[in-house]
Amino acid sequence: MNASGRDDSDRHWEDYSQPAKDNPAQEYRRRVIFSLLDLEGSGEGIRLLDVGSGQGDMAAAVRQKFPSAQVLGLELSHSGVEISRQKVPGAQFVQCNLLEESSPPKEQQGWATHAICSEVIEHVDDPCKLLTSARQYMKSGCKLVITAPGGPMSAFDRHIGHRKHYRIDEIETLFRCAGYEPDRLIRAGFPFFNLYRASIVLRGEKLINDVKARQNRRPSMLARLAMAIFRPLFYFNLNSSLWGWQMAATGLAGSSVKSTVANGANEASMSSAEVSGFARTL
Repeated sequence: MNASGRDDSDRHWEDYSQPAKDNPAQEYRRRVIFSLLDLEGSGEGIRLLDVGSGQGDMAAAVRQKFPSAQVLGLELSHSGVEISRQKVPGAQFVQCNLLEESSPPKEQQGWATHAICSEVIEHVDDPCKLLTSARQYMKSGCKLVITAPGGPMSAFDRHIGHRKHYRIDEIETLFRCAGYEPDRLIRAGFPFFNLYRASIVLRGEKLINDVKARQNRRPSMLARLAMAIFRPLFYFNLNSSLWGWQMAATGLAGSSVKSTVANGANEASMSSAEVSGFARTL
């Protein structure tokens, strides 16, 4: 989701919906997100907001895992909204620009009990504004799960509009800027997600050319083989370590709690000042 001229969000989903669907990193992120949401049962009584819902893959995964949950997706791209509505007819999708001054309809104000913003903030020039606007859709105490890339940025990342990659302390600062209280802050994905990301970085401009040549068809046989190899390996990633390149965090809207930074297998409750001074490894 972006309001600037650097991106064409409709073209993005028209060109990259198939590569995004085939990406094994998406499956891994969903497992991390569901772990952080910490929901049980069928999702009865859950109202989940998907901020930057893209082509609806996350909403589809939520509805599959929690069939009783209500899902509302917010997305800038008209193409993304149309693809999502076809893919997940049981969810609601709204085209909107959270980087502009606006208020949600009355029935959607303070609506969400839980929210997800996955791989979105790296695409926008003002992520604080984005999350501040999204908070209008959340009830007080709503748990927001954010994921964002860490580690080095590839040529392909820049091509699809990444502004920056994040350190975990930067996400904590972003939470506070937008009016959330940080809860859990983790670096996931070591070692195999990191290795997968490193392979993308090493491919450089060649990956951009390969994706363009496929014109949104299925990836090449070699690419499918590589993804098939990584897919089972991702089950052996550490979901919390000092070295993971997948940033993930939870924050509470309009609540006051202590921050928790996950370090390896141990998690310790820390004050905000202590969190800010935590070792910065990415």
